[in-house]
Amino acid sequence: MSVPAPLLTREELGARLGGAARAWLDEALAEAEHAAAHEEAEQPVGPYSAPPWELRYAAVGRNCGPEHADSVRALLLVEAHAALPVVTRLYEQGTAAERRAVLRALHLLDLGPTALPLVEDALRTNDTRLIAAAVGPYAATHLDAHNWRHAVLKCLFSGVPVDAVARLGRRSRGDAELARMLGDFAAERIAAGRDVPAGITRVLGLTTPGPQLPGPTAPTQES
Repeated sequence: MSVPAPLLTREELGARLGGAARAWLDEALAEAEHAAAHEEAEQPVGPYSAPPWELRYAAVGRNCGPEHADSVRALLLVEAHAALPVVTRLYEQGTAAERRAVLRALHLLDLGPTALPLVEDALRTNDTRLIAAAVGPYAATHLDAHNWRHAVLKCLFSGVPVDAVARLGRRSRGDAELARMLGDFAAERIAAGRDVPAGITRVLGLTTPGPQLPGPTAPTQES
């Protein structure tokens, strides 16, 4: 899989969307802004009383295209000043695409570490799209060292590129425990006759000091 593309701003979306889609986006963002102004995003809702912008959240792909869905949904969450109960509800009741958008937008919302259960839930899945979204800037800021290390291993184990891990170089630098865990993981793969993910070598190179991958010693070059 590839690393998710950066989220687009409203201006960037406006330049890429067709006229009907731009009009739909403007109406959706106006509804989200209205909800924020009247604190509707803070109120509990029943199954038939969700504010209009939340209904728009589910309809983004049909109106703005799936390639722009994450960016539009992130804008809606930001414009609505979505609180933890809202993002939790949208995550728990949403499709995989809607959950991914919630995860990608968390660092744009004023939630502090309170949304970590959503990140932890995503990291327990085998959906590589959710895993890649879960290791973004929010996780880099709020996951503790133990859980962040296991998130890196989850990426390697599930085939998510380590480029998806936000602030990988900063958080892995000098992390001897992460280096040990990666070395152990590589040794287990080699012992089982399985390939070692290429990302391990890169992450090990970011840790200082760190172990070398198990295996035969490479020959030295003659000068």
